[in-house]
Amino acid sequence: MTVAGQNLKDQIRKLVELQVIDEEIFRFKRELREKPAEFEALKVEFESKKVKLKGLEDKLKSIQVVMKELELDLKVKEEGIARADASLSLLKTNKEYQARLLEIENLKADKSIVEEKILLGYDEVDAARKSLETEKATVLQYEKEFNAKKKQVDDDVAVIGDRLKVKESQRTHIAPQVRPDCLSRYERVLKNKDGLGIVKVVDHTCGGCFMHLTEQVLNELKKYEQIISCDMCARILYLADDL
Repeated sequence: MTVAGQNLKDQIRKLVELQVIDEEIFRFKRELREKPAEFEALKVEFESKKVKLKGLEDKLKSIQVVMKELELDLKVKEEGIARADASLSLLKTNKEYQARLLEIENLKADKSIVEEKILLGYDEVDAARKSLETEKATVLQYEKEFNAKKKQVDDDVAVIGDRLKVKESQRTHIAPQVRPDCLSRYERVLKNKDGLGIVKVVDHTCGGCFMHLTEQVLNELKKYEQIISCDMCARILYLADDL
């Protein structure tokens, strides 16, 4: 093998070493993107549960307002009946007396309707309170799980961030050892192929896209006269047994 060939072989070795680090870097960066997204999904679900809880609270308050209005209406009708009853002894004629009795009966009928509504209202209040308490317990439990998950995500992000810094530091020591032309070509493929810029040949196939490689390509790889790429996926190829 020529001196130039040996030099290129050394460059390929460095690229393979760099690829191991870059795979980790791309993986860590992907995880750092995915972790917040995972947390955001939990946050949206948690917010929806709080909205549901608020709706149940508003519903209970609304029912209670109606109940207060009904109870006030009942009190007014009871006072009206009491006044009408008290006025019976003051009436002069039988006609006035009968008219007042009819008025009292109507007031009592109206009172019965209001009382029925109040009874039904009590059932509504009880049902609303039960639903609210159940949902409060659910939200409280979910909040605990949410906070625990948030802490876990924050911890994971911190750990991944530290690991990423270590890998990036390792990369800064190796990358300068690669010729600029080789590094530029590798990094261009690396970016376009989601973190996989150089792959080994496995059983006459590209380790990236698994396309079958011709004998001519394999022979060219063994010469180390130039960087050889896969015609299908453009990734740089190398022979693992030959390094």
